Amino acid sequence: MGNPKHTEVSVARQSPQRPDADEPELDDTTGAAEPDDTEDTGHASASADRSLWDELRIDPVEIALPAGTGFTLRAYRPAGTLTPTDVTERDQDDPFLARRQAIEEEDDETVVILDEELAEEFAESDEDEPSRRRRDADATADDEDATDEADDEDDEEVPVFLSHRGKLLLFKTPESLVSFIRSGAPNDLSQLDSWNELSERVEPADIAPLDEDTYELDLVVENLRGGHDAWDSTLLIEAGEIARDLSYALRLPAVLDMLSAGSSLDNLDEALRATVNGGVGGFMGRRRLKKIGAQTASLGWRTIVGKISAVVDWRD
Repeated sequence: MGNPKHTEVSVARQSPQRPDADEPELDDTTGAAEPDDTEDTGHASASADRSLWDELRIDPVEIALPAGTGFTLRAYRPAGTLTPTDVTERDQDDPFLARRQAIEEEDDETVVILDEELAEEFAESDEDEPSRRRRDADATADDEDATDEADDEDDEEVPVFLSHRGKLLLFKTPESLVSFIRSGAPNDLSQLDSWNELSERVEPADIAPLDEDTYELDLVVENLRGGHDAWDSTLLIEAGEIARDLSYALRLPAVLDMLSAGSSLDNLDEALRATVNGGVGGFMGRRRLKKIGAQTASLGWRTIVGKISAVVDWRD
């Protein structure tokens, strides 16, 4: 579950009764200085707590799943600087997935027929010189475009979580999370240049996720079952964001496909975002939501939550 909202209550401090009327009275400036200093110190402390995460570019995250609520860490870095999590061991534990991968590998195998290769060479020899030059130029341009596209993908920032061998590490308490960080145990975040500094500086009090880093996946299916009028746009949009991040970082292609552009769940996400933005787009978004079946959406999200839950390694 998400963190409860806290409401600040300002309480006026009562001045104590003077035991002696002749005792000198503090002037207004002196009396007002003490509470102001205390308040400034409090704000500085809160700012310092958050500055750790801003400086190291890593964030604490809280995720609620049907099995419970846990804390973890997430960062965003250029794809070209990260080594993806190793899912070999995880997938070997899933006999159905292992069998499907074996079938896919068999389908990917191609048979090269020498006669066809020779025929292609003869066809190329019959080309005139201008045609061959145009073909070579087109191939070079395609290679350059592919290189530029690969460079752009390497520069794109992608999510990486506190995970190990394809498993998301979730901790029931801030203390257990900090203990793991300090332990030096292997994990996918240790490849970050700021990891060692985090392990030296982090304290349990620092594990306080922001509202936007708190996700309630345990409520998604039930909310969708309630029907269109009960759908919580913020809950469902945030669920889509964390599910996409997790499925990318943990290498869950089935979940990525279910949330990919043009899928029914992606259409649900787009319609919900439109309703939040309001205006004409919000009106059209509400119309699109009416066309999305509540049962289909809830079944799809139940599958997603189940697949994510299956790759969680709970740590107490």
